[in-house]
Amino acid sequence: MGVSPFLRRAYELARPHHTHPNPRVGAVVVDPEGRVLGEGAHQGPGSPHAEVVAVEGAGQARGCTVYVSLEPCTHHGRTPPCADMLIEAGVARVIVGALDPDVRVSGGGVEKLRAAGIDVEVADDPEARLVDPAYFRHRETGMPAVTIKYAMTLDGSAAAVDGSSQWITSEVSRLDAHELRSSVDAVVVGAGTLRTDDPGLDVRLPDYHGPQPRPVILAGVGELPPAARIWKREPLVVSATDRDLPGGELVVVAGDRLPDPAATCRALADLGLLSLMLEGGAAVAGAWWSAGVITDGVAYVGAVMGGGSGIQPVMGRFETIGDARSVRVSDVRRIGDDIRIQFVVED
Repeated sequence: MGVSPFLRRAYELARPHHTHPNPRVGAVVVDPEGRVLGEGAHQGPGSPHAEVVAVEGAGQARGCTVYVSLEPCTHHGRTPPCADMLIEAGVARVIVGALDPDVRVSGGGVEKLRAAGIDVEVADDPEARLVDPAYFRHRETGMPAVTIKYAMTLDGSAAAVDGSSQWITSEVSRLDAHELRSSVDAVVVGAGTLRTDDPGLDVRLPDYHGPQPRPVILAGVGELPPAARIWKREPLVVSATDRDLPGGELVVVAGDRLPDPAATCRALADLGLLSLMLEGGAAVAGAWWSAGVITDGVAYVGAVMGGGSGIQPVMGRFETIGDARSVRVSDVRRIGDDIRIQFVVED
């Protein structure tokens, strides 16, 4: 017996929304005859939870089944507990995609519903985790999900020796990269990228009106360019030392001259930034790869040959094949004239 289409609909409702540090959650109310009476999704901190939106949309849910992507909550926060609301609404059955991975509350919602006489089924569906993998990773490890994104030539260079890289990939690939940005909480670059490229680190898509990712700058010992346009966006600047800034907010973490990657990730996750995109440059990518904090990635391979050794996308020494780490290639597709490769770090 497969996963119910109503549960899959709950996943679909949840996915588009930016809710961190809260989880993405979707819910569907179905009457005993199998008719959908209401559905909804949590849209962000302080807004009603998915179960509340769905039950209110249904008008009444007594005797109905509620399909919800994640276990209903039992704690009082900005909104009342969803488990209490479902009990008061008189629902007969609740189908849950996955238990909450937060060990402090996991299972509490299911237990409370069952104690009230409600039939509860936990699907324990792997797809439920994929609705919000960053939330699951953070609650299980304290770390955010980190996606590395880079472009390279067919012969493996992210830039020429002089640092030039515009444009290795096509405009279609660059638009796709902006779609990726629109799905994360923050975009992270090193100070070298800030000095060289003066990036905006924002989503620039036609007719895009969604939230912008928080820009994050990793500062070393050098001065940061005071005229960079990023200061208008109030970035977070992560540094291993206290320092004055032209703008934005300083976050001081452990590190020897450079901020430690793991300490940086924990600090950003503590600020509610659970999904990060690492965009450069090669030295930062190498440090974060070596630290083991990268969880997945997207590589754009442009229809361009460098014809020699340029700057690789990930800097560092590859001493022996035993140093290689396994990844699972989850998607390969042609995009314009380029190839887009998506992967997950297995270990």
